[in-house]
Amino acid sequence: MQSLPAIKLDQGLHAMHLFYRVDRRNWAALPPGESEQCRQRVEQLCAANANPSHPRLATYANVGAKADFAFFLLAAGLAEISQMHRDLEACFPPGALSKVFSFLSVTELTEYTQTEEDHRRLLLEQEKLSPESEAFQKRLGELRERTRQYGQYRLYPEMPDWEVMAFYPMSKRRAGADNWYMLDFATRKKLMAGHARVGRKYAGRVSQLITGSTGLDDWEWGVTLMAHQLDALKEIVYEMRFDEVSARYGDFGPFFVNIRLAPADLWAHLRL
Repeated sequence: MQSLPAIKLDQGLHAMHLFYRVDRRNWAALPPGESEQCRQRVEQLCAANANPSHPRLATYANVGAKADFAFFLLAAGLAEISQMHRDLEACFPPGALSKVFSFLSVTELTEYTQTEEDHRRLLLEQEKLSPESEAFQKRLGELRERTRQYGQYRLYPEMPDWEVMAFYPMSKRRAGADNWYMLDFATRKKLMAGHARVGRKYAGRVSQLITGSTGLDDWEWGVTLMAHQLDALKEIVYEMRFDEVSARYGDFGPFFVNIRLAPADLWAHLRL
């Protein structure tokens, strides 16, 4: 087998979202036992990529008529995630699946992350702490650690294995007066801070992962949301729509809602 070049990021992981529809006519024509062998191959591939962060391959059933299978992949190398993708498709007989949607992105740090200067300004102007005080140093240490943990999560996420996964791509608008990229950095950072505050309200109910795809795919970001219940996903997206970042500058692609199922349960659910 031809070896693929080692292509790594300076920091972060490669992410891929894949959605397929089953060709029921071709599937019905499979020889006896082929569906079970296909399931076993997918099961083995998942077992080989079952790490908390990466490499990881998670299987889902899409809800609705957009797709049947949904897969979420994370890997350190570009060749690694490409090979995982090809190995996954090779688990299925030729003609059994048709691709509905695919999305390639990378985990990344946001340029709007709070800086040391931001932390100090918060402590001085809002919390009214003296920079010489023990309380100031303690709070500064807490803010530094929170920022470090947030950066680690953004770059090397360990997503919770919750029952529901929603995914959608999005871009920032570039139209007339509503051109995100013509705003100065300070304005963009202030707007994104408000946007983030809305997201933090759903901590414990929704786990969010934003991956970057500018120059990599047709949209600029991919949004992956994990939850226990569908209403939490509906509520966070609805509330975000009233935030200026979304209301004025956001363009959204298709939304996919999916249920987390291991291969055996996935096959039973899809009646394969």
